[in-house]
Amino acid sequence: MSFERTNKGMRLHIGFFGRRNVGKSSLLNAITRSRASIVSEIPGTTTDPVEKPMELLPLGPVLFIDTAGIDDEGALGSLRVQKTKQVLERTDIGVIVAEAGEWGSFEEQLLKGFEELGTKVAVVFNKSDKNSPNENLTSRLDAGKIRWVSTVANQSKGINEFRQTLLDSCPDDFLNSPTIVADLVGPGEIAVLVVPIDKEAPKGRLILPQVQTIRDLLDNDACGLVVKERELRHALNSLKAKPKLVITDSQAFLKVDGDTPHDILMTSFSILFARLKGDLLSEVEGAMAVEKLKPGDRVLIAEACSHHPIGEDIGRVKIPRWLTQYVGGKLEFETVQGHDFPKDLSSFKLVIHCGACMMNRREMLSRLLYCRNASVPCTNYGLVIAYSLGIFERALSPFPDALELYHRMEKNNNLR
Repeated sequence: MSFERTNKGMRLHIGFFGRRNVGKSSLLNAITRSRASIVSEIPGTTTDPVEKPMELLPLGPVLFIDTAGIDDEGALGSLRVQKTKQVLERTDIGVIVAEAGEWGSFEEQLLKGFEELGTKVAVVFNKSDKNSPNENLTSRLDAGKIRWVSTVANQSKGINEFRQTLLDSCPDDFLNSPTIVADLVGPGEIAVLVVPIDKEAPKGRLILPQVQTIRDLLDNDACGLVVKERELRHALNSLKAKPKLVITDSQAFLKVDGDTPHDILMTSFSILFARLKGDLLSEVEGAMAVEKLKPGDRVLIAEACSHHPIGEDIGRVKIPRWLTQYVGGKLEFETVQGHDFPKDLSSFKLVIHCGACMMNRREMLSRLLYCRNASVPCTNYGLVIAYSLGIFERALSPFPDALELYHRMEKNNNLR
């Protein structure tokens, strides 16, 4: 079915959290009407997070995630808890599951963690046939505008109310998700997409940011012309009307900059996704922290997906090379992939993230928050490439707020 093919990064992530054996798996099975998780009376049955994609109408495609008990014990238990905490960082709606009548430090810690991340929370008091939730607690939840519901998950009681609670808890930025490019290219206008076909291009298909950008143009009645970098100049000369925007793979920035007249706006897929998935303004500030790098400084490269690097890999070869040339000395680079992201960032002077096309926005915002709290600047591939190649202003030309921030910081720091 089509919803099974929807990219995870476009789904609403709903995570189930709580102690062992409170009924998280039963709740997941009841809401999905399937046996997505193994249910047992033995505590700790759920080990690694269990993911179940489905349609939750009228929201659309969602990803339910069942996690190990937050009170798991022992060496193996601590690893399970670590995995659970990783899920917390990418959760759009955090569902705290507790047995009715039982609420303690574990639940309070979860609630505090979600509040610190700015994550929407719903509370489920399960096994309510055996006990009732504490009235003082429910009054406190009501006062904090935290929705709660009582269920008996293994009997499917309260599941319709739980479904409605999830719908009512949906974050505004998911319901009113920003476009990738349609606000920059209006109906009937043309965007030229420059798509290099090199060794790292997936055989027979385009990479996800390119596909999603094309779809965004089509959804909003705009026109997209897709060319390789060698055909860009000819394509521009063949058009009767100027395109509104040229979008390039960041690796081809210099050639595309040279072949695109300066009265045509230009940026990259990666920069568009910095705006879509994260916070463009804070990542612009992060890119300008390149000016403070010195030989020997440590830089973290963070990739959203795991892949086998080949040849001139952008994160492991090209960006380190361009930054080393810009700084004028060797830097130390460390690379992480997938959901692995170090909590101790104190040894790094800069974090450079990929476009995060395989992540949901919540996980990227969580990482930006970790960086901000650690006072470590964070930027992304496209922004740092444009900065190190000396075309930062050009790459920010479609984004007035970002361009204004750059000019203000440039003036204050006397970078010219």
